[in-house]
Amino acid sequence: MSNILHILNGDAALSGFNETGLDGDVLVWREVLSEGPLQENILSGSFWSARAQWISQTFKEDIDTYQHKVIEELGKLNSDYTEINLWFEFDLHCQVNLLGVLQMLSRKTDMSAPAIYLICLADCVQFNFAKGLGELNGEQFEELYDGRERLNEWEFELATEAWQLYVQSDAAELEKWLNKNNFGGGIPLLKPALQAHLKRLQVNEAGLGYIEQRLLDIYNSGAKTRSSIYATFWNEDKIFGMGDAEIDIYLDRLQQKQLISL
Repeated sequence: MSNILHILNGDAALSGFNETGLDGDVLVWREVLSEGPLQENILSGSFWSARAQWISQTFKEDIDTYQHKVIEELGKLNSDYTEINLWFEFDLHCQVNLLGVLQMLSRKTDMSAPAIYLICLADCVQFNFAKGLGELNGEQFEELYDGRERLNEWEFELATEAWQLYVQSDAAELEKWLNKNNFGGGIPLLKPALQAHLKRLQVNEAGLGYIEQRLLDIYNSGAKTRSSIYATFWNEDKIFGMGDAEIDIYLDRLQQKQLISL
């Protein structure tokens, strides 16, 4: 076992990362904590049982597959590492997953032991404005690694507060917290992601949240297939970082309300 662990947010980044000469073990985070039920204690058995049930029902994935792809992979966090590198994106999907990882690390790890770094790709000119880590090659991964930011105790405390507020889903409390906090240091991308989540929590006069209303507007503007709706939403609302399966959750709700027909 290496003394270094790299945590990648999803399998898309694995191919490019494997082209690097970076030392260390790899853990692939395969959850989507931006959707579905959450509890504050991410280490509890009930947390992961609820996640497994929701993933199985929502995405028609076998629970045994979830156990293998997600739970067993997370077992790598039980090992002692002196350095942990977190490779996560700017969008809400990635930032909420990052909050989950930071919660697990703060609860499982003696924080005085490992050095924990965050590496994130925003819109980088030198990478031709690549939208995700999955678009990069090994050399580009190494360039990002050279600019990594070490996280400190204050940033972990801020992440813990953010996680608690995210789990509570109280729009008023989240807005108050966002307005009073400075998001400098190693996690400046958390604020715009949580601002997007705040929009998602707020419901309009028609009883629709932001994402439902956006998808309805896209549909009413002439996009009558799921693929065309996905493409428009991805282009205009990339801050949410949603895949087609996640967008389908909201499209299905709109269908149940008989607002669209796909």
